[in-house]
Amino acid sequence: LFAPQYDAGKDGFIDLMELKLMMEKLGAPQTHLGLKNMIKEVDEDLDSKLSFREFLLIFRKAAAGELQEDSGLHALARLSEIDVSTEGVKGAKNFFEAKAQAINEASKFEEEIKAEQEEKKKQAEELKQRKAAFKELQSNFTQ
Repeated sequence: LFAPQYDAGKDGFIDLMELKLMMEKLGAPQTHLGLKNMIKEVDEDLDSKLSFREFLLIFRKAAAGELQEDSGLHALARLSEIDVSTEGVKGAKNFFEAKAQAINEASKFEEEIKAEQEEKKKQAEELKQRKAAFKELQSNFTQ
């Protein structure tokens, strides 16, 4: 789950905004304070962001029953786990394939949005250039 699409800063950590987006994508949006508390609960080095080790600590705490039922970390652990003993290996395989497919679809959607934004930026730049050319021509007539 600690996948590149959640680490937008590509620094190997999940910061507050990245955690916010990840929780929204998982269908469990949190308040700003809730997100800060999630990080604080497992932030061993007190850098206000999650390392991979701290991220894994969420699941260890969940397995040990150390997370409050209504906490964001509990929701994250619940949304990101599967019990192979009850689901079986095939069920686990299907779970991870479905999760990977959902992540790929989200990535495709993000790519479409980026392409659309690039197109709008390009159109705005072209409009700016046309206006500048028009003003230059207009100044030739007013002199």
